[in-house]
Amino acid sequence: MNSNDSRHCMGKLLSLMGLVALAYAGIYVYYGHAVEREVEQALSERGLSSVTVESVDYGLWAPVSSSTEITLNVTYRGAQAALNLGVEGHPLFSDEVVIRLDGLQALRLGLNL
Repeated sequence: MNSNDSRHCMGKLLSLMGLVALAYAGIYVYYGHAVEREVEQALSERGLSSVTVESVDYGLWAPVSSSTEITLNVTYRGAQAALNLGVEGHPLFSDEVVIRLDGLQALRLGLNL
C-alpha cells in the first residue's frame, strides 16, 4: 500500500466520521424537540396547558437510549422550576413514552408588584 492509497483511505474515513457526527447532531436536536412535545402533551392532558416549557436538558447519549434522565425548565405565572424527569421509551422511535417526575431541582418565585 503506498502513501496515496493510505491518504485516500484516511480521507474517506474522516468524511464518513463527519457524516456520522452530522447525522447524530441532527438526531440529538430533534430528540429535544420530541421530548418537549411529549411533556407539553402530558401537561395539557392534566389540565396544565398554561405551564410553559422553557428548555429541556439531557445527556449526550440520550438519543440512543430508551431510558434516560432529563432536566426540564418550566415557567408558570412568574414562577420558574427545574424538574428532574425520567423518560422511558424513545420519543423518536417508540409508540409509547412514559414520563415520570423524579424530583424538583429548583423553584424560583417572582413577585410582580
